Amino acid sequence: MDKFRKKYSEIVKHLKRKEFSIITGARQTGKTTLLKQLYSELKQRNEEVWFLSFESSDILEQINISPENLFKFVQRPDNPLYSKASDVSFILIDEIQYAKDPTNFLKYLYDTYAPNLKIIATGSSAFYIDSKFKDSLVGRKKIFTLSTLDFEEFLIFKEREELVQELELLRSDRKYLSLKYQEIEQLFDEYLIFGGYPAVVLIDDLAEKKEMLAEIKDSYIQKDIFESKVENKDIFYKLMIVLASQTGSLLNKNELSKSLRMHLSTVERYIFVMQKSFHISLIKPFYGNLKKEITKMPKVYFNDTGLRNILISNFIDVEYRSDKGELLENYVYTRLNEKFKEYEVKFWRTADQKEVDFVISSSVTGMEAFEVKFSSLNIKLSKYKKFQELYPDIGLKFITYNDSSEPKIIQAIRL
Repeated sequence: MDKFRKKYSEIVKHLKRKEFSIITGARQTGKTTLLKQLYSELKQRNEEVWFLSFESSDILEQINISPENLFKFVQRPDNPLYSKASDVSFILIDEIQYAKDPTNFLKYLYDTYAPNLKIIATGSSAFYIDSKFKDSLVGRKKIFTLSTLDFEEFLIFKEREELVQELELLRSDRKYLSLKYQEIEQLFDEYLIFGGYPAVVLIDDLAEKKEMLAEIKDSYIQKDIFESKVENKDIFYKLMIVLASQTGSLLNKNELSKSLRMHLSTVERYIFVMQKSFHISLIKPFYGNLKKEITKMPKVYFNDTGLRNILISNFIDVEYRSDKGELLENYVYTRLNEKFKEYEVKFWRTADQKEVDFVISSSVTGMEAFEVKFSSLNIKLSKYKKFQELYPDIGLKFITYNDSSEPKIIQAIRL
């Protein structure tokens, strides 16, 4: 039975829009599977639909000569000057970043054949989409980013849909106590350790999970390294491992440059590639006082905790980990990243190292702040007095894994 991602329904709704749909995200997040599910749905609707992969050298050779050569492989849509806008041909393209000039390819087809031609395409690396999909595509495309599975999707892929309902009840009703809480807790621990890559989630054997994560690290990241023309893959991996060990910490590029003995420009470029390949995210500082608060250095998080843990070779159970606080903080970041726009999630820190993990500035929910601690016993309210004095209108909430007043992880999964 097909397992559908949350993004699927968003993309289905966008099928009726004139703009082309571009699905991007890290390798192995399920973009090709989602594209095939869209193909099946369109077939069931009796739409005119074709599926192509630009990994095929025969197709790619023709496409790189002229966008019109696309119609050597699919039927040409009706001329928009002489047909109804409702007569739409759908062309689904996997791995569009392999085209020599995907921007020109899409722009030409959109300007010539829309609204009678609708392209839905996947691209594995935002590095290429950013560098080739230029401003000329403004108004002609909508980009959907497919991340690794969130915790609800993780439960669905585990065929535990009934626990998703329990999770919804826990989040909506603070007084609700689930009889299945212990099962949710065990699965949440697994999610923190092994992450949300679909292929990893679908494996039950723990040793095989580690092997699959190693495959993702060694094979698929290597493709990102190759395609982005990284000169030294060993240094790239070393930098990635250092960042994994510094999850939730300030990203000091100058210090990294010195410790790894590499040029600052190389550090910056490699970090850029990691970001644009959807492996890491950087969040900026929130500040009101330019002299006393950190205003430049970002903090670094991994977009999947399983990838982060394979890089540092640590699959110890959550409660026995020395980095359990960082692991929980990384999860909270990914959860906030689901709920808010990238620029709405920041952190606060002063020059004398007072800090709050996350400060949210949202046009929908307003201002709020979150501090993440593995245990409620680690919370010392005096440490946050300065923040509350400076920003009395920003509510500060604590997220813990162990809490004396509630079961484990309840606050984290209620976020």
